[in-house]
Amino acid sequence: MTEGRRIIAVVVTYNRLALVQRLVEVLERTAELDEILVVDNASTDGTGEWLVGLDAGDRLVGEKAEVLGRTLATNTGGAGGFATGLSWAVERRADLVWLMDDDGVPADGCLATLLTAEGLDFWGPIVVDEADPGRLVFPIRLPGGTKVAHDVASVEQAATGGILKDIVIPFNGVLVTRELVERIGVPRAEFFIWGDDHEYRLRAEAAGARIATVTGARFLHPSVGELGTPMMFGRTTYNHSPSDLKHYCMARNNLLNLRTYKGWPHALAFVTKTLWFYTFTRRQPARIALSIKGWWAALRGDFTGHERFLR
Repeated sequence: MTEGRRIIAVVVTYNRLALVQRLVEVLERTAELDEILVVDNASTDGTGEWLVGLDAGDRLVGEKAEVLGRTLATNTGGAGGFATGLSWAVERRADLVWLMDDDGVPADGCLATLLTAEGLDFWGPIVVDEADPGRLVFPIRLPGGTKVAHDVASVEQAATGGILKDIVIPFNGVLVTRELVERIGVPRAEFFIWGDDHEYRLRAEAAGARIATVTGARFLHPSVGELGTPMMFGRTTYNHSPSDLKHYCMARNNLLNLRTYKGWPHALAFVTKTLWFYTFTRRQPARIALSIKGWWAALRGDFTGHERFLR
């Protein structure tokens, strides 16, 4: 527990009981934390029952952070889970909120290292492949150019004094101040998944938030496969996912994000990249059709189309 600042971790989980139990055990050993809030997205694997059975009193022994759980009535996705969790943390008087999904885990000293950074509003660790800690799970486009980093060494080299300004990978071990949450609100729950984290960063950036990655902090995460797949003869990359649900939400949410925060030229460039990728790089006509449905939903402001993939 950190004197002078109340720090609350928010964990969003869905049907990964073993993983969320592992994560909570690690968080309980994190001395700087005051509370751990677990938001369960209507899991069907026993997560809700496990949360009900937690004896919070026992978990305070030895100055461990208290663990509290909340099971939602329906699956609201990562976006809904983090919207609920951030609101809950602010209600519980958090000065800083530490956000993460259930499938990652902070490395030893992650939070302590993050807390050494000063003057920031929204900042986080390097997210590394737990099976290959020298590799990034989520490729980072480095500031001031078009270079995309796939390895830790490139990020460290681009940083100044251990800080990579204006870059953060939410929501994997990131810290956000209460002041920023009160200023810009919580993630857009209607996004469900894919793009909600990026929208929150863009919103924070538009509000003048001080954003950064602390290169000395590490957050371990499973590989997510083919993010940053090279295309257009290696001149750019595309975030391909085998999941139709994820792709639909990405097509819808990313078009809306780009149109809102970057303008139509960027939005149309994303459309062009998608059409190229599934026409030439990895021919999948069905994915083009699915993308068009997502784009049309974005233009209409329809956030219900993903629900057909949940049945």
